[in-house]
Amino acid sequence: MAAAIELSGITKRFPGVVANDSVNLVVEQGEIHAICGENGAGKSTLMKILYGMLQPDEGVMKVEGQEVHFTSPLDAIAAGIGMVHQHFMLADQLTVLENVILGAEPARGVGLIDFEAAEQQFRKVAEAYGLAVDPYDLVEDLEVGERQRVEIIKVLYRGARILILDEPTAVLVPHEVEELFRNMRELKESGATILFIDHKLDEVLAIADTITVLRAGRTVATVKPDEVTAHDLAELMVGSELPTPETTESTVRPEVALEVSGLTVTDEDDRPLVNDVSFVVHKGEVLGIAGVEGNGQAELVEALIGITPAASGRVVLEGTDITRHPVRARREMGLGYIPQDRHREGLLLPSPLWENAALGHQTKPPYARGIWIDRKGARERTEQIVQEFDVRTPGVDVPAHALSGGNQQKLIVGREMVAEPVVLIAGHPTRGIDVGAQAAVWDDIREARRAGMATLLISADLDELIGLSDRIVVMLRGRLVAELDPTRVTPRELGAYMTGANSSSDTDGGRS
Repeated sequence: MAAAIELSGITKRFPGVVANDSVNLVVEQGEIHAICGENGAGKSTLMKILYGMLQPDEGVMKVEGQEVHFTSPLDAIAAGIGMVHQHFMLADQLTVLENVILGAEPARGVGLIDFEAAEQQFRKVAEAYGLAVDPYDLVEDLEVGERQRVEIIKVLYRGARILILDEPTAVLVPHEVEELFRNMRELKESGATILFIDHKLDEVLAIADTITVLRAGRTVATVKPDEVTAHDLAELMVGSELPTPETTESTVRPEVALEVSGLTVTDEDDRPLVNDVSFVVHKGEVLGIAGVEGNGQAELVEALIGITPAASGRVVLEGTDITRHPVRARREMGLGYIPQDRHREGLLLPSPLWENAALGHQTKPPYARGIWIDRKGARERTEQIVQEFDVRTPGVDVPAHALSGGNQQKLIVGREMVAEPVVLIAGHPTRGIDVGAQAAVWDDIREARRAGMATLLISADLDELIGLSDRIVVMLRGRLVAELDPTRVTPRELGAYMTGANSSSDTDGGRS
């Protein structure tokens, strides 16, 4: 039987960069094949080539034994390949069924959609692959794991036999990861072939039949999970052992850096999204906030940074009430911010690095001189960030979109750290970056913590929360429902609090 995918000598060059350098990859039919590597290793470029989004400069691609030349994703879809992107591509205001058939609507007469036929096909696909979701639910009402199932159904509905899953666990809590893995195994049992891109090496070892490691655009190894450990894979990826977020020393000081009292944020219908939330963060402390996405964490962060007004409550920064202060004033007073979505909220992708390094700090030296932007000062500060935070780039004039995800994230982290904030609000600071960049961000937070910076850490990576935090609070349906001691709680127990499986009044393992 021919391999599902066979790539031979795939090379892709961009100006000044060889993204893929004679990459070889063989994926057998009916297997789960993991692709690992640092950001910038060439994984995304290779998958874009396989999905028809890019064309290789050299090399041969075969799908199920037939040589192919894709000029667009439509060619890949026609060949039976579907891709589920890390950032879901769903319309929140449409139903599940409408999202699934969008662009592939069955017709009934002229200009009419045959929704009955669409629903029948939807249910056939969902039941065949064990992907339970109501076709008439609005996508905006779904949890993250359910949205991911919709994305998978969408590509299966279009006839995909080969699925590319790009960082599918990045936004999932442990029980959702387990559900995804069950779905993946059922897909495999039904004959599907899955390419699984992931940075979490324990997950790769748990689900993959075969693992291919890329480094610096080249294939460095193809192994079986029972032949390697996570440390072995990390060494293949980055040339060093697997880093951990574990923090052994306490740097918490008695001084309060941030105090939040009775904070409530409501939607346009006055329904509470953040409901009477109170907490303090001391200097030198990392306070972790755990919660399934959609339980008020994003709205809490927006209220703290000043994007969304609070309906009631107080926010006090180093003794000053900033509840009614605009974003600019909060930033100038020492509130640092790593947004959870670096592309939508953290960067101007077409702009050069020195302009991106100034974002949020453009009113103060060295980025400004009076009311004018200081280009020389901004460039020098950006060069400092590039050097100190190991941002791998040809120079500070390249656009942000030219950097890998990990280097984009290091630029944002460096931008905030060099400003020496009193409090850093860090939203998913290592989401979607490789183990090397992840370790660098952890080191940066630990170093700033030792210098007295207070950190509010929001993360879907429970190992990261447990390893970096001095205390963890759990957010559920807009409320803080538990405070936990990271030295005593496991990721599974933390996940149970996050989903409400543990009583909201149960704070066993917590500390004051």
